[in-house]
Formats: sequence, C-alpha cells, structure tokens
Amino acid sequence: AGWSRSQRHGNQPGVAFAAHFQPSGAAPERDWSSLSAASSEIQFRPETFAYNEAMFTGLIEEVGRVEKIKEDGGKRRLTISAARLPSELKIGDSVSVSGTCLTAVEVHPQSFAADLAAETWARTSFSRIRQGALVNLELPMRADGRFGGHLVQGHVDGTGKFLGLEPIPGGNDFWLRLEITQDLERYVVHKGSLSVEGISLTVAKLEGNTVTIAIIPHTIKMTNLKSLRPGDPVNLEVDLVAKYVEKMVRGEEATAELTVERLMAEGF
Repeated sequence: AGWSRSQRHGNQPGVAFAAHFQPSGAAPERDWSSLSAASSEIQFRPETFAYNEAMFTGLIEEVGRVEKIKEDGGKRRLTISAARLPSELKIGDSVSVSGTCLTAVEVHPQSFAADLAAETWARTSFSRIRQGALVNLELPMRADGRFGGHLVQGHVDGTGKFLGLEPIPGGNDFWLRLEITQDLERYVVHKGSLSVEGISLTVAKLEGNTVTIAIIPHTIKMTNLKSLRPGDPVNLEVDLVAKYVEKMVRGEEATAELTVERLMAEGF
C-alpha cells in the first residue's frame, strides 16, 4: 500500500519527515503470535512501523538555555532561549529538548515555551534543571535531509546517572561514564546506539550497569555535556530496533535461541 502524508511542522511544504504517515489502504492484519525463524513473510520493512509522530536523529542543532520555569498546579511551562532554532518553529511544532519530544506552545524570535506534565518532570532529567540550565535542541528530521545518528523518538525510557567525563590518556577525546538501571541494561549492547540527553552516541564499553562512551571535543562543545556534574540524572532512550526485536520474540518459548541467523531470517 502507498503512504499518504499530512503536512506538519511547516519548515517546507510536504517535506517534513515529522508528519503523520498513514497507509493509504487498510493494512492486512498479521498474527505475530506464531513468529518463527522459517517465516518468510515477516520482514523489517518501513510499513511495519506507524510513523505517527516526530522522529529525530540525535544530532544536536543548538544548545538552548532555560530562561524561566513557571509552575501552575503541577504543570510547568518551560521557556527556552536559543539564537537560531526558534525561527524555524511555529506553535504546535515538535522539538526535542534534551531528548524529550515537547510541543511549542509559545514562539518568539529567540525563544519558545513548552509545557511539561508533572509526570514528565518527575521521570526525566528536567527534575534537576534550574533557570540558566543548558538543554540540547533538535528539530524533527526532514524527508529531504540526510539521515545521521540513529532513530530517536523523543520518548525517554528512563534516566541514568552521570558519573563523569574524563580525558582519555594520550589523546584529545573523553570517556563519558553513566550508570543505567537494570531494566534498560538489556537493551544496551557494545557498539550499539544510545540516546543520552538527546545525543546519538555509541556504546564503547558495558560493564554491569556502567556504560562508557567515547566523546570527541566537538560533541562536548556543541551539547550540554559540559554542564553536567557527577550524580546528575540524564535522559536515556534505548535503540528503537532493540525494543521491536524484544516484542517480536517475546511470544517464543523460553528455550528459543536468538541468533544472527534468526535475525537475518526475519529480515533484520
């Protein structure tokens, strides 16, 4: 079936990837309960996913600064200043703020505001921010742009603890060390992708619940990593593909093995 696209985000007519994608015809229902390695019908194809929301790449466009936090009955309105990004926003647009997809409710030439529900505030790294805090900003990726980083939804899976940013001996790069929770650990693998404060990063080491990531000086300069202190919570979003793989194999018997051959047979 073809795809129909309703315009959203308004950067250019008809080219915003962060649009509502819906099948133009009714998609046939599939029975996922009997997933097997021998099946040739189940493949990793775009139509497997419903693109009904903004998608990001984890490549930070600008670092903003929190100018004001206004609380009203548990809800908070966050006003963020930035030199360039607000000029591309309009009211109702989505924007990733340190890895959390928010909706712009006010837009000014060099600032915008977004509302945060009490749960969002409590379950993300926003709980640590104060006036003057730095936040990472990214607009949704566009269909006519290059795809960098990895698929990031802006749905925070949990928070990790920032342990430190230490120079790598004999070089200019740094080791970023994080502590993650056990429920997220199963989705994190060596050389796999992990969104940290909205930044697309690659896992270099995984030792228990400690994740180590190599960071180049440019990333430190262009993100809010330079402002973090040991113990600070950071927003984490694990790889979307890992979650789909888990869902697909969840119905299998406990003795079923997940191998490279099995993944290839399923189209991964």
